[in-house]
Amino acid sequence: MKTARKRDQELIEEIVGRLAGRHSTAVVLFHQAVAERLGLGPTDHKCLDLLRERGGIAAGETITASKLAAITGLTTGAMTGVVARLERAGFLRREPDPQDQRRQLLYPDMERAREIHSVFVPIRKDVATLLEGLDTHQLAAIAKFLAQSTEFAYRHTALLRAQDSLAPIHNGGGNTSKQSLPDSNNAKKQTRRGRRFLSKRPDPRS
Repeated sequence: MKTARKRDQELIEEIVGRLAGRHSTAVVLFHQAVAERLGLGPTDHKCLDLLRERGGIAAGETITASKLAAITGLTTGAMTGVVARLERAGFLRREPDPQDQRRQLLYPDMERAREIHSVFVPIRKDVATLLEGLDTHQLAAIAKFLAQSTEFAYRHTALLRAQDSLAPIHNGGGNTSKQSLPDSNNAKKQTRRGRRFLSKRPDPRS
């Protein structure tokens, strides 16, 4: 029994200490490649993901640029640039809010959404094939792990942001966590140089 518990603990440490980190890095790099394929910067791509997930009729929720800025932690100025780039590329459209003409609602373009979906088809097929070899209990365990670890990530993102907001400012520089990542052209140049891989997408509802 002790040997079994020891093996379980070692496996937990392997998952938390190494496998989860490798998986996270691989996913970030994959989404960087997807953004490049779509001609977007990484921040633009993940903001579009959030819009597709939470905005529009299908999601049952309307979303504005200011709300998207609050979700991501970007400044309103940075979000204005993100929205403008996505609109120019045809990935979203803006419409006046019928309840408040001063606001504009953001909607993903469904035609371009199908283009994005096609980029993910190969990896989704690979993952589906992997899952088909598992039983119900294993699938349930994976689903639980993904759902809860996602909530942990959102929660700890919020905690880090709260800590940063209380941190003192040094050398005349402020908290740069809300700055926008580069546009698509600069992002591609920096990626080739190995300087930029990460994008952030916290959730204030956590």
